[in-house]
Parts: sequence; C-alpha cells; structure tokens
Amino acid sequence: MAKGEGAESGSAAGLLPTSILQTGERPGQLSSSSQKEPKKKQQLSICNKLCYAVGGAPYQVTGCALGFFLQIYLLDVAQVDPFSASIILFVGRAWDAITDPLVGFCISKSPWTRLGHLMPWIIFSTPLAIIAYILIWFVPDFNKNDQTLWYLLFYCLFETLVTCFHVPYSALTMFISTEQSERDSATAYRMTVEVLGTVLGTAIQGQIVGQADTPCLPEHNGSMLPSENVGRTNSTASLQKTQNAYLLAGGVIASIYVLCAVILTLGVREQREPYKTQQTEPMSFFRGLRLVMSHGPYVRLIAGFLFTSLAFMLVEGNFALFCTYTLGFRNEFQNLLLAIMLSATLTIPIWQWFLTRFGKKTAVYIGISSAVPFLILVALMESNLIVTYVVAVAAGVSVAAAFLLPWSMLPDVVDDFHLKQPHSHGTEPIFFSFYVFFTKFASGVSLGISTLSLDFAGYQTRGCSQPARVKFTLKMLVTMAPIVLILLGLLLFKLYPIDEEKRRQNKKALQALRDEASSSGCSDTDSTELASIL
Repeated sequence: MAKGEGAESGSAAGLLPTSILQTGERPGQLSSSSQKEPKKKQQLSICNKLCYAVGGAPYQVTGCALGFFLQIYLLDVAQVDPFSASIILFVGRAWDAITDPLVGFCISKSPWTRLGHLMPWIIFSTPLAIIAYILIWFVPDFNKNDQTLWYLLFYCLFETLVTCFHVPYSALTMFISTEQSERDSATAYRMTVEVLGTVLGTAIQGQIVGQADTPCLPEHNGSMLPSENVGRTNSTASLQKTQNAYLLAGGVIASIYVLCAVILTLGVREQREPYKTQQTEPMSFFRGLRLVMSHGPYVRLIAGFLFTSLAFMLVEGNFALFCTYTLGFRNEFQNLLLAIMLSATLTIPIWQWFLTRFGKKTAVYIGISSAVPFLILVALMESNLIVTYVVAVAAGVSVAAAFLLPWSMLPDVVDDFHLKQPHSHGTEPIFFSFYVFFTKFASGVSLGISTLSLDFAGYQTRGCSQPARVKFTLKMLVTMAPIVLILLGLLLFKLYPIDEEKRRQNKKALQALRDEASSSGCSDTDSTELASIL
C-alpha cells in the first residue's frame, strides 16, 4: 500500500545520507564530531507552550457549540424541517472537509513574511470568522427556503474561515521546536486547553441556552396540537427568548475566539528546521500530496482515527437529542455535557503521562476502548439520572484519549516521512490538512445520515416527546453505531508500524541530520535567503 513499505521495520539510521555517516561507521552511530559537540537541547518555556496551546481553543469552543447544539437549534429553535437540517449539516461538514486540503494548498504556495509563514492566515481570518459565527445563531425572518440558504451560506463560510485558522495552527506544531519531547509536551498543553475549550463552549452555550425554556408542542391524538390551542402568544415569546439566548451565547464565544487568537499571535514564533533551509527548490503541492498519501504509516494512522473519531462525532452530534427525548432529561443535557468535558480535561495530563510511560499505541488501545463498556451500559439501562452522570464522567476519560492521541502521533509520522524522503519539504500542511479532511468529511456524512434517519423515523419538530421509533434511532446512533466504529478503528491500529522503538530510532536519525546541518555552517539566520520552508 505504501511506497518503500518493506523498509519500514529497518533502522531509520540506514536511511541517512552517506555524508552523515563516517566511513566505516555502523548505521545508527553518530560521528565523532557530533559526539564531541552535542547540540544543546532546544526547550520551550512554559509561557511559549501556554500561548501555543491557547491557540487551539477557538476551534474547539466553536466546534463544540456547533457539534452539540446546532442540530437541536436548527430543528427546535430555527424550526428548520429535518430534511433541510440534514442538508445543512451534511453540506456544511462536507464543505468544511474540502476546504482543508484547499487551504493546505494555498498555504504551501504562500511566501514567508515578517509575521511568519503560517501566522498571517491566523491573523486575517479571525475577524471574518467571528462575524460568520454570530450570524449562524441569528434567526432571520425569511421563508423556509431562504432560511435554509441563510444557514447553509454562513455555516459554510464560517467553516472555511475557521479552517484558514486551524490548518496553519495545526501545522505550527512542527515549527515550534525541533525536539520530539518538546513537541509532545506542547501538544499535551494544547490538548488540555482544547478540552478546556470544549468545557468552556459547553458551559457557555449550555448554561446560557439552558436559562431559556425552549417551547414544545404536546402530542394529542397522535398529532401535534395547533399553536393556537397551546397559547400562541406565550409560545412565540418563549421561542424569541430562546433565540436571543443562542445569539448571546454566540457573541460570548466569538469574543473568546478573538482573545485566544491575539494571545497566540503575540506569544508564538515560527522556527525553521536547519536541514530544511539547505533545500533550494520547494516541492509542488501535488507531488507532495502523492508522496504523503503513499506513506504507509500515515495512511494507517488516519484510517484508524477515521473510525474512532467518527464514533465520538456520532455521539457528539446526537447527544442533546438523545438526552432530551430518549432519556427524558430535557433540562439536564447541558449539565451532562459539562460533566463529560470536565472529566476529559482532568484526565488529559494522566493520558500524557501514560503515553510517555507505556507508549502511544498502548494508550490508543486502552484509552479509546474504555468507552465501549459505558456505551453498552447506556444502551441497556433504563433512564436513571445518577447512573447517567456516572457514565458521563467515565466516558470523559475516553474522550480525553481521543482528543490527545491523534495530534500526538501525527508529528511522529511526519518525522518518519522526512527520513524516508529527506529532500521533500513543505509537506507539513498536507499531513495535517488531509487528516482533518477525512475526519470532517466522514462526520458530515454521519451527521447528514443521522438527521435524515430521524426524519424517516418520524421526528416531530418542537415536540415535547417523540415517537418510539425516533427514540430507538437515537439510542442506536449514540451507542451501538459508535461501538462498531471504535472496534473497527482499533483493528486498523494493529497495522500502524511506528512503535516506541521505531520512534526512538527516528529521533536519533533526525538529530543526526540537524547536527550535520549545523556543522556545515548553515544556520537559520544565514539560510533564510536560500529557501522557504514551504
């Protein structure tokens, strides 16, 4: 499946250019000059790591609010019919997926500036993104067709702009330090802040919206009562209050987005790899894409995380409706979401310690599979609020692993690629953007199909209760479907070749490349005119 796959199990040192290895020197052994003059380890300060980590919050705060609340907002607040809502969710997520490689391509063609190579994208996309985000939560006084177009337009526009923020931010992982351990540490900071961002998004959106009681229409003789029979004036006033609550929450989250973008811009500086600056010709995007997609470890990693991410996205997208209608906790679902996210936040440092102590593949197997027993329990148990809170806290432990591990393992794949393709540079945005592309596209398909399945099951917009078929469908979408996807993902991880031994070999080989570049007299400052990073 991958080019040069048969050599994956060999020593990474054997892939080094011959100039790095002295005559008669065994592979994996550094030159005497390197041993005499070891390069000082490049360390990031805690302030640098925190400023970098804060940059991950905007994507997670907005993504959490949209992921958990957009579906129920469209159906019960904006009163979009289920079929139109499924179109909005699917097209929006699918477009979001397509924009990732497009933005990655544009980044690869953009020049290095005084602000850096990636920072200008982050800076200039922010103001437009927050305007589009606020307008998603505004209910226009249009007819149904125009209203559908409104939400589709601003949802797609926001996803495009937030991609212009998140793709360069994700690629920034490779440019904050040349040390694997420092990147892993910064990633742990980032994942902790991102999970805090989901807590913040859940708390702000959930608690502000929770203060407004969304009106519902009770069922009478198998059909929804006309609005005039249940107090049209009171229902309209209550609905307007709920719409204002969603708009207020959107404004608060947009303010957080701006604040985090400012901290990231002021606190992080991009750095260049010494050995990359010696390259004189940047690689074309499509040639880089072919090389990236033929790299075996990358294909296997994204295949595994594609299924596991899809499982958690199914739970995220349908959890509010599941709690409201299947479990009957209409006024508690925002608190249950908060319990999951708080639990995930507290266990991120534990998973960082675990993957350092026992390895990343072991952390994948234990961390992600730990969600399965609790999903089974939710599927089998009767509606019980205390048990549901216990399950929510336990499920947060698995959510933490699902947040941390993909972004901790992707840099290892990039390092492995650099060793196998030492003359190929400028591929970092491709690695990160196409990983996000596959997960987003799959989530768009899952949300579109799940919302459409609710329509087929007979979902009643603004209903105080739902038919038995709708409740059963929600239970399958939140429990059994994610379990199957998690098991498939874990099976694919068995094929992932980069274990801890392989990672150590790659680290030594990359350090040899950097030492060779430094000893040749080519520093970051002296070589800025020779080549751009991407």
